[in-house]
Amino acid sequence: MNRFQLSAIYIYPIKSLGGIRLHESAIVETGLLHDRKWVLIDENGTFITQRKYPLLSLLEVSITAENLKVAHKENPGFQITFPIGKTTGNPIPVTIWDDLTEGLEVDKNVSDWFSAFMKMTVRLVSMPEQARRIVDPRYAAGQEIVSFADGYPCLIIGQSSLDQLNDKLETPVLMDRFRPNFVFTGGEPHAEDAFESFEIGNVTFSAVKPCARCVLITVNQQTAAKGAEPLKTLAKYRSLNNKIMFGQNLLHKGFGIIEAGMEIRIKSFKEKILS
Repeated sequence: MNRFQLSAIYIYPIKSLGGIRLHESAIVETGLLHDRKWVLIDENGTFITQRKYPLLSLLEVSITAENLKVAHKENPGFQITFPIGKTTGNPIPVTIWDDLTEGLEVDKNVSDWFSAFMKMTVRLVSMPEQARRIVDPRYAAGQEIVSFADGYPCLIIGQSSLDQLNDKLETPVLMDRFRPNFVFTGGEPHAEDAFESFEIGNVTFSAVKPCARCVLITVNQQTAAKGAEPLKTLAKYRSLNNKIMFGQNLLHKGFGIIEAGMEIRIKSFKEKILS
């Protein structure tokens, strides 16, 4: 039996900006603490991402107990810092795909900083504590909630899956293209496709849906350059119902601290949908 070990933990405090690798993280009802707690919205309240604005990849994020800092990767002097709990005004409607939820603007000066970077009017909003954005009921086990993530609290990918992909590419890509929360070692490529239920620490996870990938994975997270890969290569062997699958979306039960190095204890497997 393969031993699966958690090798990396990532959060993305501001949706579609740079991620942060952590040694450990608390997991709360919406997923990892602070993951996708903030999002940039346009004048219509619709979320914006690297799918349309790849330059967002050039903004790296760091976090402390008190503050969030955003800085330009190529121009570190262009940065802004604000308190984690900072919000102003009343809740405003926020659209994430087909979901309508709400957000609180962090601060007009913060929004103006992002607007100057984007060269368009945007606002940075935080998800209020009372917000209840429900996971797609077709896959939810109960009334699970999610932050500003695309649809699920967490995403897991095996290192072997990326290694296999890179063996097929002329130029290897980094795991940051796929924006997982959890990366693990052990097992064959796409071993995660067969995960049904597993435990990390005191938290139980269910793999409820393969993650369908889009053009975002064609954005180089270090340079913001877009290309055809790795989407083009993945389409040759990871296509299902005209969607390209890479990684597994997760729901969870329980709370606690999850640390890199912990064993992923499989409780049950399911049949793989792709070979």
